[in-house]
Amino acid sequence: MTEQGKGKGFDTRAVRGGQVRTAEQEQSEPLFLSSSFTFDSAAQAAARFAGEEPGNIYSRFTNPTVRTFEQRLAGLEGGQACVATSSGMAAINAMCMALLRSGDHVICSRGVFGTTTSLLTKVLPKFGVHATFVGPTDYAGWQEAMRPETRLLFLETPSNPLTEVADIAWLAGLAHEHDALLVVDNCFCTPALQRPLELGADLIIHSATKYLDGQGRCVGGAVVGDDKRVGEEIFGMLRTAGPSMSPFNAWVFSKGLETLRLRMRAHSENAQALAEWLQEHPRVTRVNYPGLPGHAQHELARRQQDGFGGILSFEVDGGRAGAWAVVDGTEMISITANLGDVKSTITHPASTTHGRISQEERDASGITEGLLRISVGLEDVEDLQADLDRALAAG
Repeated sequence: MTEQGKGKGFDTRAVRGGQVRTAEQEQSEPLFLSSSFTFDSAAQAAARFAGEEPGNIYSRFTNPTVRTFEQRLAGLEGGQACVATSSGMAAINAMCMALLRSGDHVICSRGVFGTTTSLLTKVLPKFGVHATFVGPTDYAGWQEAMRPETRLLFLETPSNPLTEVADIAWLAGLAHEHDALLVVDNCFCTPALQRPLELGADLIIHSATKYLDGQGRCVGGAVVGDDKRVGEEIFGMLRTAGPSMSPFNAWVFSKGLETLRLRMRAHSENAQALAEWLQEHPRVTRVNYPGLPGHAQHELARRQQDGFGGILSFEVDGGRAGAWAVVDGTEMISITANLGDVKSTITHPASTTHGRISQEERDASGITEGLLRISVGLEDVEDLQADLDRALAAG
């Protein structure tokens, strides 16, 4: 078998990274739908199970198609290793289970995905791991929250759904000063727009379900980082606990990575145009998008990112009733809480993605009843504006 993807450029690695051609000399990456793999001898089987010889054993933790995706994503993020999982939340959970123990403390930014908050407040405390939440740009708050037992700092940047941009390099310095790790959920930007490891982060989390796929087809996740923490410890958790990515999903995600930078540029262009248009609409009281000069972290986003991404949020008057009327008034934009699709989507965070957290937590995160989030797709932006204009007029 021959390995492809020796080029150094981002797009070359996105198209060819991790591919290993078989004797069939296929052009597209093969899909290995096999639960297990055979060995040449009993001695080889023993060596592979003992970790003394590399090779496939069982698709829960060794599958060539999944490995192609892992190596391709690790190459794009600049990491040494990647572990693919069954979902983005499975990636976060596997990381926590592998690297934390009872008595450890986590600092997490507010404004993360609602289920991430639930994991940290409802599940991990059962195992003696507790979390403190601070605003993503409240740097004094991050410092004050540090404890001797703090092991991990976790954030999404830009945040969900207010698109606050946190200073990754500053937070990495704080974490390392206290012998803690900085983990960045890079779902909104992807490595096409932001590479946290280059800024000092230790680990990267992905919901591959979003932009890495790009067409809303499959569910999956990934952790990217170094050979020790990811390649050994988190891989060991995957091998034992089994939150594995299916080979078919890995194949879809690998194909999604091939067009990642092209799509992220187009998403960013459409989102910028839509944000500027919404900012002038009389029904809209506020627009959150890092590409707008009035955004509080606009200059930081310009330095830290290669683009502003496809996610924006905006507020309308009338509270929940007013927001729901806008959602129901759309005719083309899809009403779904998923994001990162070529099809634009709209959701009301307070009653969907953040509906399971407390009102107090929503208030602290700025998730108001009039807030709406749009994942801007690749349709003609004029059609998106027309759809929203009609919905805003009806609401």
